[in-house]
Amino acid sequence: MSFRTMAALLLGLVGAGRAAAQVPSEPLAFGGGRVTIGADVSASFGGADPGFFNYTDYDHSALRTLRIDVTGAVRAGRHLTLLGEMRTENVDGVVPYALYVRFRPWADRNIDINAGRVPPTFGAFARRTYASDNPLIGYPLAYQYLTSLRPDAMPASADELLSKQALGWRVRYSVGDQAFDRGVPLVSAFRWDTGVQAHAGAPNGVISGTVSVTTGTLSNPLFSDDNNGRQLAGRIQLRPVTGLIVGTSAAYGPFITNALARSVSIDDGGQYTQSAWGADAEYSRAHYLLRFESIVSGWRLPLVHQPAIDLPLRAVSTSLEGRYKITPAFYAAARLDHLGFSHVVGTQVTAPWDAPVTRLEVGGGYSILRNLQAKASVQRDVRDGGRLQRRAILGAAQLVFWF
Repeated sequence: MSFRTMAALLLGLVGAGRAAAQVPSEPLAFGGGRVTIGADVSASFGGADPGFFNYTDYDHSALRTLRIDVTGAVRAGRHLTLLGEMRTENVDGVVPYALYVRFRPWADRNIDINAGRVPPTFGAFARRTYASDNPLIGYPLAYQYLTSLRPDAMPASADELLSKQALGWRVRYSVGDQAFDRGVPLVSAFRWDTGVQAHAGAPNGVISGTVSVTTGTLSNPLFSDDNNGRQLAGRIQLRPVTGLIVGTSAAYGPFITNALARSVSIDDGGQYTQSAWGADAEYSRAHYLLRFESIVSGWRLPLVHQPAIDLPLRAVSTSLEGRYKITPAFYAAARLDHLGFSHVVGTQVTAPWDAPVTRLEVGGGYSILRNLQAKASVQRDVRDGGRLQRRAILGAAQLVFWF
């Protein structure tokens, strides 16, 4: 579906609704406020991406997407709420992005327990992945860029790993599942975790904490377990002064599948893990908004052949983002991003296990209505290594509507 078609569809719906005075500008409420329904619709179009910098799998780019999210909440009393979200991307089918029960033991305290497909515990950007929350069109590299690692397949040696630099959008290895498939990002922004989560905050809002036990890992969240393990994650957030938010997160869980563990004749797949630590900060004042986030992730894989892979395989991402409101309706924004990788020693070369990437994206947005926004951005990507195109300048436009 082209951007013109998507834009015409979105604007047509809004225009028709305005004429009939039926377009909602805030979530719909029924049953005295016990049932609420909201939506977030975005239509994005960017140029061809020959370097696969923005791909979220073999077929889809984050710059060329029609995404529709419908959220709902049913309050079954003071202590219990059912929350869910249905999502479709490029009209490829509808999937339950979120579906969980929230239980508040004390209605007057900021303490709750969630069970099901729950919101992310780790990181800052994962909490604002809706297009209406993102001042730009692209995603930070840590949450979108596909590394060359897979949970169901792996390289037999350091030489094989180095030969796959920059091929995370469609990679195949000699150990495990040998079909082509996508690699994983540091943290997935496109699937929520499944498990149990507990959150508590101080009455004054200065400090809050979240812990969770879920299936899969940050880079590969799962609904059905594939390795008989669970991920532990936690986050602490501080609001020391007005406008400032500081957070830190950590996560640890088994990464490789049982099938991959059996293919290398081991039974202890649980020790081959992904562990991650993150730090983030946000400061807003008057017309300014500044955000910073850094994530360090490490993966441990079985050692099969020489030259052996130096473990853990580490990746470090750093993102700095800013937004300035020029007028109440118009803003400018920019994000500088870098993703680097630890070195491994091959037979003939010592190099990062995947190709480092730097991204600069600048753009802006204009509010046509309070809940209808147009965005445009230009992105410059540079990759240091690999067999794919190493540089790209990509333009994109987006329409966003929400209620």
